[in-house]
Amino acid sequence: MNNRSAKNVTTMNRREFLKGSAVAAGAAFALPIIVPSSVFGANAPSSRITIGSVGVGNMGGGNMKGFNGKAGCQVIAVCDVDAERRKKACQTLELDASSSYNDFRELLARNDIDAVVVSTPDHWHVPISIAAIRAGKDVYCEKPLTLTIAGGRALANEAKRYGRIVQTGSQQRSSSHFRLACELVRNGRIGKVQTVRVGIAGNNRECEPIWTPDPVPEGFDYDMWLGPAPWAPYHSQRCHYQFRFILDYSGGQPTNWGAHHLDIAQWGLGMDDSGPVEIVGDGEFPATGLFTTATKVYFEATYANGTKLICKTGGSNTRFEGTEGWVDVSRGGLKTEPESLKEETIGPDEIHLYESRDHKQNFLDCVRSRKQPIANAETGHRSSSLCHLGNIAMLLGRKLRWDPQRERFIGDSAANSMVARGMRSPWRL
Repeated sequence: MNNRSAKNVTTMNRREFLKGSAVAAGAAFALPIIVPSSVFGANAPSSRITIGSVGVGNMGGGNMKGFNGKAGCQVIAVCDVDAERRKKACQTLELDASSSYNDFRELLARNDIDAVVVSTPDHWHVPISIAAIRAGKDVYCEKPLTLTIAGGRALANEAKRYGRIVQTGSQQRSSSHFRLACELVRNGRIGKVQTVRVGIAGNNRECEPIWTPDPVPEGFDYDMWLGPAPWAPYHSQRCHYQFRFILDYSGGQPTNWGAHHLDIAQWGLGMDDSGPVEIVGDGEFPATGLFTTATKVYFEATYANGTKLICKTGGSNTRFEGTEGWVDVSRGGLKTEPESLKEETIGPDEIHLYESRDHKQNFLDCVRSRKQPIANAETGHRSSSLCHLGNIAMLLGRKLRWDPQRERFIGDSAANSMVARGMRSPWRL
């Protein structure tokens, strides 16, 4: 799509999003939470780990059952703003109604919960995770870890300040072929990395071009679902899975699949504590309808060493291209050129990356040991930031310079206004 076309797709929804993003990024976190003083500084459990699951539909239901099936772990409380989903979760876990909550703050107030699994829409990830950290809980939070760059920085800082374990649900890091791909790259098997190509899926939901509000379903706390997001009339396609295609709650496929494949790009480039220095994007956005995220994605990011990353719609993979070959990795497996690369062994004196064979188990092991997990808060924040940088570049339609240390755009106040977002009262960052 050319620049002229990109300008033509600017809509009222997009203008409102850009206007709503104009918030300073340094304000103090002021979440209203109910936390008994006895939970602060709680020691890590030595035997059974008890979990509260916040968000139990779709991925949340899978996470809930996955953790509950682990030895030495039990989900003892659930929270969801959808009463029907709470009911089904309690039936699955054989819990009574007293262990079911509409408001996550009530779940966090329980002294008998060691860790919280956050599987809500993206706009709730940081507020609930920070509240859990302050309540003395460890956190497993679904990807993308954050809705904004500033929110990610706040979460990573709070995890460090309180000494809590935070695992991001970017589970590809716990797959052996993804680790091998990154080890081959990090150990110079393809020479100097010149280009990384990331393919992400296109949108898998469509919305009618014209929509009208729906009645809020019985048993669904829509106001709590919106939480810190701007108020908007209810529609069935606004909530549950489709939230990811609305900018108020998510970032579309760049933060959905991008949080997987861009995360692997960051790992392979050794950028878990940094990011690119320049980014430019040219996306297509809906002109009508409820959905507002990019329907066609294209952005380029350049790192300080000259490596270029290209992310676009199409495929579902991460491909590292170097001066002496390439490595292409996806959930379907590992491909290399020369082909013999994938059979190579990483030597004892070479770079060996963090090994995890089970993402959820890695989190539980770290809750016990207090060691950092494979996708900790800083790592999740940096990978999410790359996703957000791509979206910001596509929304603005121009080249941006980024300072990955200060986490600010250079000489661009409009772009910096999108590093954070305003939050609906009483929720604040």
